[in-house]
Amino acid sequence: MSNAREKKRAKKMRNQPASVTLSTDYGPCHSGIHHHNGGSRSFQTPKPDLHLDSSQEYQQQRPQHQSPGPSYRTEHYFSKGQNKSERGRGGRQNVSQEMPKYITASTFAQARAAEINAMLKAVTQKSSNSLVFQTLPRHMRRRAMSHNIKRLPRRLREIARKEAEKAVHQKKEHSKTKCRKARRRHINLVVEFNHRQKKNIWLETHIWHAKRFHMVKKWGYCLGDTPTTKSFRACYRAMTKDCLLQDLSYYCCLELHGKEEDLLKVLARMCSIDAGPTFAAVPCLSGKIQGSLVLYRADHYPEDVLGPITFIWKPKDGSGITSETRQLWIWTHPSLKQDILTELKSVFQCSEPTETCSPEPAVTFCHKEEQPDVAMSVGKKRKREDNEGEKGVPVKKIVGDGTRVPFQSYCWTSQTTGTVISDLSMEILRFRLIGPLSHCVLTEALKAASIQTEMADAETELNNWWVENCKNSEKVSLHQRQEAIFELLQGISSPSEIPAGTILGLTVGDPRVNLPKKRSKAMPNPEKYQDNENIRQLLLEGVPVDCAHSFIWDQTVCKNVTENKIPEQDLNRMRGELLVPGSQLDLGPRESKIPILLVQQPGKVAGEDRQGWGSGWDICLPKGWGMAFWIPFIYRGARVGGLQEGLKHSEYKRTPHVPDHYPDCPAGIQFAKELENTLLEKFKRRPPAKRANYVKLGTVAPFLCPWEQLTRNWEVRNRGQEESVPPSSPDRKNYATERQVPCDPNPGLVVEDSQGGIMEERIKIQDVCKVHGTAAGSSFFVLRSRKVLKQLSAWCWPTCGEGQRLRRASRLGQREMTEDALLPIFKCYPKALVWVSLSLLRKGSPELHAMICIPTQEDFVQLNKDQLFCGPQEPKHSDMFKHKILKQKERKKKKNNGKALESGSSDALEAKAVEEQKELILGLWPDPLPDVTSHCSRILLGFVTQGDFSLAAGCGEALGFVNLTGLLHMLSSQPADKKGLVLLRTPASLQYRFARLKIEV
Repeated sequence: MSNAREKKRAKKMRNQPASVTLSTDYGPCHSGIHHHNGGSRSFQTPKPDLHLDSSQEYQQQRPQHQSPGPSYRTEHYFSKGQNKSERGRGGRQNVSQEMPKYITASTFAQARAAEINAMLKAVTQKSSNSLVFQTLPRHMRRRAMSHNIKRLPRRLREIARKEAEKAVHQKKEHSKTKCRKARRRHINLVVEFNHRQKKNIWLETHIWHAKRFHMVKKWGYCLGDTPTTKSFRACYRAMTKDCLLQDLSYYCCLELHGKEEDLLKVLARMCSIDAGPTFAAVPCLSGKIQGSLVLYRADHYPEDVLGPITFIWKPKDGSGITSETRQLWIWTHPSLKQDILTELKSVFQCSEPTETCSPEPAVTFCHKEEQPDVAMSVGKKRKREDNEGEKGVPVKKIVGDGTRVPFQSYCWTSQTTGTVISDLSMEILRFRLIGPLSHCVLTEALKAASIQTEMADAETELNNWWVENCKNSEKVSLHQRQEAIFELLQGISSPSEIPAGTILGLTVGDPRVNLPKKRSKAMPNPEKYQDNENIRQLLLEGVPVDCAHSFIWDQTVCKNVTENKIPEQDLNRMRGELLVPGSQLDLGPRESKIPILLVQQPGKVAGEDRQGWGSGWDICLPKGWGMAFWIPFIYRGARVGGLQEGLKHSEYKRTPHVPDHYPDCPAGIQFAKELENTLLEKFKRRPPAKRANYVKLGTVAPFLCPWEQLTRNWEVRNRGQEESVPPSSPDRKNYATERQVPCDPNPGLVVEDSQGGIMEERIKIQDVCKVHGTAAGSSFFVLRSRKVLKQLSAWCWPTCGEGQRLRRASRLGQREMTEDALLPIFKCYPKALVWVSLSLLRKGSPELHAMICIPTQEDFVQLNKDQLFCGPQEPKHSDMFKHKILKQKERKKKKNNGKALESGSSDALEAKAVEEQKELILGLWPDPLPDVTSHCSRILLGFVTQGDFSLAAGCGEALGFVNLTGLLHMLSSQPADKKGLVLLRTPASLQYRFARLKIEV
């Protein structure tokens, strides 16, 4: 019987009674010699055989003319060694010869009685895990049977009562928590929410997002990833025509406070003017413009990158002294914060403080015993009394403000220069509005604060800072100028018309007061503002420097604004007390005044198409006011997006996204590792027949981009080609311009049956690196020199044809691709990557980790013959690891079944086999990868880090990196009218497709 049949029979017979034996007392008629139920022949039975299985005895006694039953019952009549022929020929004759002639009634009755008792016992005992009421037919089941035994039939009540007495089925004891009404009280909700923020911080808009978004836990925060509704195209339309709202409060803000000359001197070591404007750029230094750059470790440019940042200088007081104290805000992604903060403390020589300087650390829970005390301190109705017995200000707790761990330092002071570094993460909130209607949403949702010269209440400190400033005529005049500029924004059609990075400071009233009755869409109204001269001046010159001032730079003001915020329930109560329901609420002097900072985001600035697409405004505001600004923006027609919408926004702008597109920084490396593990686990979950075999497809690395090996292989290839040309050869002079990319149709097809050839090739590459003095472990870096990138961008365009006519103006002043121009680049940047954007010429949609390859001369010939030619196809590779995996599976199967021979290999060989089994996965290359550049029929140039069908361009677009050495080799060998054409191939496909490569600076 096969193994499957045995399992099937065992499943059927699992509830059948076990072997039944007769008692030893057989009566006087049973002796050592007895008859077979009255048979004529007698035989002597030994004593131990008296306890026979009555069922087997009955089967031996059963007449042959009865039905034999199922096949597995027939097998009991024959010995195990009999085959079918023996069963057919002599089996029945033997049984018929053994059949008794008569039956002893007492013996037969005793055997049947024992079987009946066993049957009754099996029926009464429950063999399944289901409850009694679940065994009833469906038409007899009732919902109340689960807890009311009297609803069951009488024959089952006793069994159900025994089940109820068991501890497993008893009801759990009611928890001693409060009722739902008590748990939903605000004071208890705050305690619970703060408890759930131990590992991942919540934004102030977390609860709003959690009801409408798929939430993910990243970088220590709980963030909204994508909306639960189908809104992919709707979000794109909002970015293009309307307004898209994003909460960027998870971005970290680091504040530097010190002398200007000291700050500039130290920060100059962490950046380079070769990569663009630095901290000392005049427009940025004045506080008028927001700057952006990439930080490096001190004196390590262009290697050891830390990541991109944006920075804002606080406007000067007007004294013009370079040694005056300045404030600088550095905004960075949370994945980059720790590396940047550590480097800043190192270059400024900051020491760890002995005492924390947190004004009011957030309440967190370290032990369960502390929860009752925390609940009392969080509640707003609990009052604390000072020494004199007077009631003090109630202790307030902002939901989503679990950002400060008690007794953890967040500011550091330099002992040499006196510079103070403060961590203002989650102290300053940041929202982003994207789209042409951002102006309309801002101007309708926010209103400039009114002038106030008297205190609303002498007992509180509400708006006391605003009253003091309103007594100064110069500050009142400045506020009026800021208000006038803010109102002019509604007459501008798009934020891209304003100079990039413009900063506008403003103080606004409580946006909850002028909230509309229902949601509407803010639309521009140019006829309302006929001051065309002021608008034209604003577009040309931008916002004046003095109007960039804001009180948000003052931490004392921000603390006052946060603590004296009017609760939502008080506003609702006041709305309910209005004489005319639905009319606008007028708080008068009690209305809060909130300082904010508006920062213009330029959108797409590189390239020649879609200039200004995706521009908008960033709003910086004090903590505690997140939802107060969030809801008015939504009520004015803004659509909300999450992390994926931000990723698409950067993709359509063709700008790098953090940390995905920074493979040379620590955060980018960590992101690549996590992504590889995620994709690998997803790959393993699918059976081999339902997943791609990347070995046969010629894809060496489907889940990661091996940048280190790519740059190393191109460096070895470049040195090998240089050595192949003798120094004294006349062709050496024109080698840079005449070097050809090998066009062998199959230079890298791997046909070895073992891994020995691959290891030898890898060892040779490492030996060549050592001979030429190239460290095998030296890291690659991304080229960010604007001068070199502009030169490469000009070389990537055709030098004749339609492309040349479109690009002729931008090529003015650029050098030709000669030996003198190429050799310095080869020498200075041997292991550099270049950020590129690609757009497909025909159909196709690029994917993550798609390969960027160099087309051969035959591909260009085929393209000239057929304009609809999409691209060549990669020949199918052979899987040389398949037989190894099968052998290892057989060895593992034998070992698990216990059939492996003990005289086989030693323990060391078995351990090695197990280790190989862990590494080898069907369809994937093992760890020592071959030469990635020549593995396939087309030479590999780089990889795609983000790709999809672009709604903005109407075709497939991709972003990625290519090797600088390979790019120069390709451009020097391509025809004049085919400059910049590459081939793209997705990891799970053999089809190459033509794409246009561009470098936008």
